Amino acid sequence: MYRYNAIDKSIIEDRAAEFRDQVARRLGGELTEEQFKPLRLMNGLYLQLHAYMLRVAIPYGTLSSTQLRGLARIGRIYDKGYAHFTTRTNLQFNWIKLEQAPDILDALAAVDLHAIQTSGNCIRNTTADPYAGATADEVDDPRVWAEAIRQWSTLHPEFSFLPRKFKIAVTASAKDRTVARAHDIGLVLHRAGDGGLAFAVMVGGGMGRTPYLGSVIRGHLPASQLLSYLTAILRVYNRHGRRDNIYKARIKILVAALGADEFAQQVENEWAQMDCSATDLPDAHLAGIRAGFASVPFEALPPVSAVLQVARKTDLALARFVRNNVRPHKMPGYAIVNVSLKAPGEVPGDCTSEQMDALADIADRYGHREIRVTHEQNLVLPHVKLDDLAAVHTALRAVGLASPNINLASDIVACPGMDYCTLANTRAIPVAQAIAARFADTDLAERIGELKIKISGCINACGHHHVAHIGILGVDKKGEEFYQLTLGGSGAEDASLGSLLGPAVPHDQIVPAVEALIDTYLRERRETERFLDTYRRVGPTPFKQAAYVEAH
Repeated sequence: MYRYNAIDKSIIEDRAAEFRDQVARRLGGELTEEQFKPLRLMNGLYLQLHAYMLRVAIPYGTLSSTQLRGLARIGRIYDKGYAHFTTRTNLQFNWIKLEQAPDILDALAAVDLHAIQTSGNCIRNTTADPYAGATADEVDDPRVWAEAIRQWSTLHPEFSFLPRKFKIAVTASAKDRTVARAHDIGLVLHRAGDGGLAFAVMVGGGMGRTPYLGSVIRGHLPASQLLSYLTAILRVYNRHGRRDNIYKARIKILVAALGADEFAQQVENEWAQMDCSATDLPDAHLAGIRAGFASVPFEALPPVSAVLQVARKTDLALARFVRNNVRPHKMPGYAIVNVSLKAPGEVPGDCTSEQMDALADIADRYGHREIRVTHEQNLVLPHVKLDDLAAVHTALRAVGLASPNINLASDIVACPGMDYCTLANTRAIPVAQAIAARFADTDLAERIGELKIKISGCINACGHHHVAHIGILGVDKKGEEFYQLTLGGSGAEDASLGSLLGPAVPHDQIVPAVEALIDTYLRERRETERFLDTYRRVGPTPFKQAAYVEAH
């Protein structure tokens, strides 16, 4: 996997030292909170309901076992023994003491991690397919291009103070595992007619108060010209983006106001005037980045593991885990292992320091020392031998990480909600836990099949509820928690925004309403249909009737 170079190390070490001085001035009374706030946010430090929260960048969701152990150590020493993985594949420590924040940045720098550009109106952490380099359906490793974007965007002087925060996702597969169309820029890598690599460029997606799916403004951008084209997009946004109204500042609002065609034309005009050679990466530099993602040394193995076949027959828990959590690998004899952070009763996305250490040990022994983070708040071991799956399952089960529920009803995405976040107006975590408990029976969950339930504690939509099969949005009504239901969303290649089902229901009625929706699906579905397929076929009427009869 890619390793930071001397420039990267110098940047993050210098930033950590600079922040140490800023914290000392704040603690000494030389800086007011108003003066200190923009400085701490530039280093990913938020003041939440109960304590400071530090958001750590995990570029394109890739961690080494050494880095995961470093995060575990920080959680153990400076937090409450755990951390929270987010829908941007970042990690958050929720119980930070201000005086210890500089020590944490030093600890992050020691393992090539940082918190730069995890906050503020800048280009945030670029995300990529968590199966990158392991799946057979990609045309190239998207992390190569995500790393190029990271290098281009880090502390970029022209794009450090944009009208609003800015998010980019890169995928190289027809199967979208990045929610590309819901990003400010979504990049889909493919083979052009001449056989070369090209990007479909989508702009103007986003969730929050006003959700949009991105529009394709260029279908075939030569991959070698990616950075200059991104620069042109950002310049048009910087020029026209609203700075007078935070609710209208995202690029999605600009694209909607101008129209995708007009926005695309302005980007093309800007791009035509640029000296692209000054922005696009030289071939040699790109080759150097690509070398950092060189294929791991896979062994020549048979496509079927006799060891696993025998183990699955005698261990039903292993068989279920393989069925639900394991995906095909591009190399015969290997598998992609999804690790659920959604055990019944647990907080979606939370991972203890003990679990992180154990997972790092598993990755060292069985997974080429590499771990991935998904936007659905789970983890991935991308390169595991089929012969080792039983041992991996046993090791995961020992630390509570073997829940066989990937993409099932209890694999719920949820933001921290009002338990932590100052922006939230309702709780999300307890609702997720209650629904997960209702569908913890894996026989029932498997009978239901693929079901994406996502919960946000406020309109900012950090729980991605707009692109859920069943989306749940918390709203405050005169101090009481209510929840709106949306149906029919998807963050995959068939992307769609969910539609509001009806009025919000009280907190104590949301679980029965979700149960009614699922019962309706089981009654209405055809043999091979997912929940989403059935909803798209029959429409909202039967779901609405069932949910509101049950809720009232």
